[in-house]
Amino acid sequence: MTGRRLNRSTFPHRPTRPVRTGPALAAGALAVCASLTAGCGTVPGLSGGSADDSITVMTWAPENTDATNKPGMPALATAYARWLNAHGGLGGRKLKVLTCNDHNHAVDAAKCARRAVNENVVAVVGSYSQYSDSFLPPLEGAGIPYVGGYGVTNGEFTSPVSYPVNGGQPVLLAGLGKAMAAQCGPLTLIRPDSIAGDELPQLLDAGLTAGGHKAAADQLAAEDATEYGQQADKALKQSTADPAKKGCVVPVLGDRTATFMDSFRRTREDFPAVQTGTVIGSADQTVINETGGASSPYEDSYIASWYPAATDARWNRMKKVISEEAFGDNRIDPADAGVQTTWIAFTVFKAVVDSLHGQVTANAVRRAIDNGLKIGTGGLTPTLHWEFSNKLAGVGFPRLVNADMNLQVVKNGRLTAARGDFIDVTRTLADAELD
Repeated sequence: MTGRRLNRSTFPHRPTRPVRTGPALAAGALAVCASLTAGCGTVPGLSGGSADDSITVMTWAPENTDATNKPGMPALATAYARWLNAHGGLGGRKLKVLTCNDHNHAVDAAKCARRAVNENVVAVVGSYSQYSDSFLPPLEGAGIPYVGGYGVTNGEFTSPVSYPVNGGQPVLLAGLGKAMAAQCGPLTLIRPDSIAGDELPQLLDAGLTAGGHKAAADQLAAEDATEYGQQADKALKQSTADPAKKGCVVPVLGDRTATFMDSFRRTREDFPAVQTGTVIGSADQTVINETGGASSPYEDSYIASWYPAATDARWNRMKKVISEEAFGDNRIDPADAGVQTTWIAFTVFKAVVDSLHGQVTANAVRRAIDNGLKIGTGGLTPTLHWEFSNKLAGVGFPRLVNADMNLQVVKNGRLTAARGDFIDVTRTLADAELD
């Protein structure tokens, strides 16, 4: 099958930066320490711990902004650390979690990364930021692994220090496009007028093309708007232009998707019925409940997810940790994809540390993963194994190792599996060639 060719401006190849590791750096850094009369503490990327012999990591996400917010990610990270430390820690060592707010801003994302370097963290775990061009260079320069990012940027699937646990927007959009291609006539994508939003159209089109459908109409929208009546009206006019085919509308606006759907609900009364679909992170069970349950505008919508539905028993251990360590913390919703990603990221991090024999450092964590460590997540993902020679390296995603999507549908106000368990969209993405 010949795939739709993706534009390089959408998926820029990040130049590989040399990661400063190895004996030369170690010897030089230790020599400097030895020459000082006062103790110089931990050497970034070498000792990996702090004065109290704890293992320090960082988790960041935007909070209290006018756009997408993920407060549950750092909140779960700190709850997980409390639970783990109460149960023996990491081989007897305490896990210390630092948190940082990137405020949905490139400058603050870079500040979080620089703080991670200055604080000598051994990894950044289970985090969200749209600004990989800002936070990845400091991490790459210090050799600090980025384990289990949310998957919102292309850089997370190209950087040598990134270890994503899901397929990010590429898998969600490509999978959703392929799933909706067979039943949709004209289809309109509503997406943010932002750096992250610029990557979405061709991902959705890759799935549509694989399903024999033409490209979607691309409509930009502000990601911090308070209403989307104009965009809803335009999308409905585009998607119902062919009366012989059912129109489809796919809003992917993060936290503002619910705002769009509220405008869409009021506008659609004057148009023929259309099918809607979106991705997890733009809608979840909590949003469905808050917008009316069975009478929600999401009823019958398809929602592409990376993981099983929140009601699946495979999430029971995470829910137990939340109940024990964060009961009443309304920032943590077990149905939130950010919370779920952070849980899986820490599951991965613990497995890596458990595999180490000796000092836990950023270099050691990276080396263990890069040397072929295979990590199970209790069925929440396939077995994870990172290598640069994977099947998607040729289309610009060398770090994308989990191309599974779970398609869900809203029925009677509840998210349920639409077609079995996981759908592998590796081939769909592999057929989407870069220019």
